[in-house]
Amino acid sequence: MYSIIVVPPPTTEDETDRTQIRLAPGERLSFGRSASDNDLTIAHDGVSRRAGEITAQGAFWILSNLSREQTYVVENPEGAGEHIKVGPGRLDAPVPFEFSRIVLPAAGDLLAVEVWAPRHDYLSPDGGLDGATTAPAFSVDRTKRYFAVLAALCEPRLRGEPHAPLPTVDQVVDRLRPHWPAASRTSVQWNIDYLAVKLRLKPGPETADTGPRLNGKKESLVSLALRFDLVREDDLIVLRGPARPVAPAPGRAAR
Repeated sequence: MYSIIVVPPPTTEDETDRTQIRLAPGERLSFGRSASDNDLTIAHDGVSRRAGEITAQGAFWILSNLSREQTYVVENPEGAGEHIKVGPGRLDAPVPFEFSRIVLPAAGDLLAVEVWAPRHDYLSPDGGLDGATTAPAFSVDRTKRYFAVLAALCEPRLRGEPHAPLPTVDQVVDRLRPHWPAASRTSVQWNIDYLAVKLRLKPGPETADTGPRLNGKKESLVSLALRFDLVREDDLIVLRGPARPVAPAPGRAAR
């Protein structure tokens, strides 16, 4: 039974039906420019004769960079810019992404080899330990307005643009106004401040030291939310439906 699927770069610009190579755990796939030395030939003068090797390892895979000079980048297309680097000569680098794109620099071109790891292994739900339930790392309520604000901030990067600039407060207001008519700059900014406290990016107002405003608050919120899957693409449905008001902070009226 295969656990890894490798999709080579297209051989023509308009190719739509691309080859898929399936690897079972323990199987290896070598790739490079030389047809006689590799399982997968990448016919480009900028690719090493023996460029690398992919090895299936159950629910993940490892990459060996057999090039002497080129660093390979393995991107996570779903990870908002998440990637790892595999330097020249590095052997058996583990890749944890379910969907991956190996980017090969080749004489001015960037060639992409896709690798999919669709197999998921999970711990059996039976036989749980007795005792108190573990507290969640992040507690968010997807019915609240603060979550709609967070989803609107994350939306551009969840739509497949990992380096997209974050929306401004005014753009978030415009995005939310169809189902939150009272949305304003003040209410959106208040929810952003509330999220920063709720997700422990900064202390609450009763304990915060006086000092400069937290820099990059929106960037920090989005980075945290995407890294830990607090907001996923299917959560963007909250931007199309009614949102409920966020619970007011102590001593503050709901906006």
